[in-house]
Amino acid sequence: MPPVTIMPCLDVKDGRVVKGVNFAGLRDAGDPVRNAEFYQREGADALAMLDIAATLENRGARLDWVRSVAAAVSLPLTVGGGIGSLEDIELVLAAGAAKVSLNSAAVKRPGLVREAAEKFGAERITIAIDARRNPAVPSGFELVVAGGTRPVGKDAVAWAAECERLGAGAVLPTSMDGDGTLSGYDLELIRAVADAVRVPVVASGGAGKLEHFHAAATRGGASVLLAASVFHFRTLRIAEVKRYLRAKGVEVFP
Repeated sequence: MPPVTIMPCLDVKDGRVVKGVNFAGLRDAGDPVRNAEFYQREGADALAMLDIAATLENRGARLDWVRSVAAAVSLPLTVGGGIGSLEDIELVLAAGAAKVSLNSAAVKRPGLVREAAEKFGAERITIAIDARRNPAVPSGFELVVAGGTRPVGKDAVAWAAECERLGAGAVLPTSMDGDGTLSGYDLELIRAVADAVRVPVVASGGAGKLEHFHAAATRGGASVLLAASVFHFRTLRIAEVKRYLRAKGVEVFP
C-alpha cells in the first residue's frame, strides 16, 4: 500500500470556505487563500477545493478562485464543481489546478471520463461520488448528484468501478449520511469502493477524531484521507493526525 496522504478540503460558496452537516446548515470557515496557506504550513500533502454551488447555479467553476488558491500554495490542488466539458477541464488546469474532480457531469455523460483521461492523463482525473444509504440498490449505496440534492437510482459502488474502466485515476466517495457529522468515515462505503477498484480511493465525509483516520486507511483501504470540519475548526491538526498514524504503523507521506 502506498503512503497515506492527508488532504484538507475547502468547500467554497460565495467566495468563502463553508462547512455544514449532511450537505446542509453551512457555517463560515474563512477565506480560501488563507485556509490554503495555513494548511500548507500545517503539513498537508494535497488540497481539494470544491465549488459547491456551481452545479446548482448552472455555471462553470470560478477560475478566479482557482487562480488565487493555486498561486498561494505549492500543494497539488484538486478542483471540483461546475466542470462539465473538456474545455472546462482545460481552463481549470490552466488556472493552476493539478487535478480536476468530476461528479454530476460524468454521471450525465460517462464518455466524458474517457475523453478527459485520454486528453489530460488519468492521473489528473478524479471522480467524486456522493452516496447515500439505500437498500434498494445492490451495494446499499445510491449515487446522488447536483450537490447531494438528486438521487439517480444508480449503484454508487458499481459507478466507481465503471469510472475506473473509463480511465479515471482516482475515486472520491463521500458519504452524505456521515458528511460533517464528525462521527467517522463510512467504512462500509469506502471498503466497498476500495474492493471494487485498483486506483487510489479518497476517503471523505465524517472524520472527527484520530481513530477515524486510522480506520479509513486500515479497515477502509483508502490511500488519501480527506477532511474538512475537523481541520477548519481546529479540532485536530494535520501533524497530530500524521503522528498518530505513524505510531499505529501506518506509512504516511512524507
